[in-house]
Amino acid sequence: MALVQVNVQEAALVPADTSAGPVEMQLAAALAMLRPGAPVVVMIHGFRFSPSEDRHSPHRHILALDPSPDFGKAVSWPRHLGFGRGEPGAGLAIALGWEARGTIWQAWAAAPRAGAGLAALVALIRRLDPGRPVDLVAHSLGARVALAALPLLNAGDIGRAVLLAAAELQATAAAAMDSPAGRAAEVMNVTTRENDLFDFGLELLVAGGVRRGLGHGLPYPRANWVDLQLDHEGAPAALAELGFRISGPGAYICHWSAYRRPGVFALYRAFLFERSATSPAHLRAALALPLAPRWSRLLPRRPVLGIALPRLRLPRMRTPQV
Repeated sequence: MALVQVNVQEAALVPADTSAGPVEMQLAAALAMLRPGAPVVVMIHGFRFSPSEDRHSPHRHILALDPSPDFGKAVSWPRHLGFGRGEPGAGLAIALGWEARGTIWQAWAAAPRAGAGLAALVALIRRLDPGRPVDLVAHSLGARVALAALPLLNAGDIGRAVLLAAAELQATAAAAMDSPAGRAAEVMNVTTRENDLFDFGLELLVAGGVRRGLGHGLPYPRANWVDLQLDHEGAPAALAELGFRISGPGAYICHWSAYRRPGVFALYRAFLFERSATSPAHLRAALALPLAPRWSRLLPRRPVLGIALPRLRLPRMRTPQV
């Protein structure tokens, strides 16, 4: 069993497919089939998905092994992470659905409740298979779900986490990382300046524009955290030195490029499954790329008479294929 589909309803865990049996029974059977050391990865979607509506269900879209053709060229996270290929030791992927539709304020408020459900899921996995840590991959508000779970867990419950265009505030993330589970986990925070409009909108709508989001990274360095700006001008060459061929930016405004950009999943697989070669400290030293200022994709600076002046670019917006 390569994939288990689970939903959170008001912090309670329910099977996405009731005919497959209770969540605990599905997990126990799947975990019993795993080889020692095989990974368990929980994948968490972001805003605008709802597992209770077929046309918005993440289980038919990015969290499916085979996304529905209704969604065009949707990217299958589990397949790109290496699950569902029939390879021995590939591990177990868990697709976690939660109610993320409605207004941004409704989804923002729902995320911590989903985080409690995620914490319950991780605790259940750890009870069924105590020696096996759990890894996370989360996009947008899914990162808020992931970070909300950390203070509810024990040290060592979470191994590594990949946060993609995270929709969370710096202060909240820092507090989560100061928890026992947060201090023991290792996190890659993937940002892009293509996401600036969404980062700015989130900060404005949920924090009145007075607090910054994770698009700026964490304010203080942590040994177990690395910020990676995918569309930094030096990123393709620096990542190529590490063996990752990732294409350059293709749009000025895009919320989904952290998982749609060709080549990125090879990096995420390495971070999750080749830990000795991809520690946060090693990645920070190898990349050494400071985050570019906000709006630098739209307002690149060109020298005029020795003075760097901003030049407005008309944006090409990229929309999700749904």
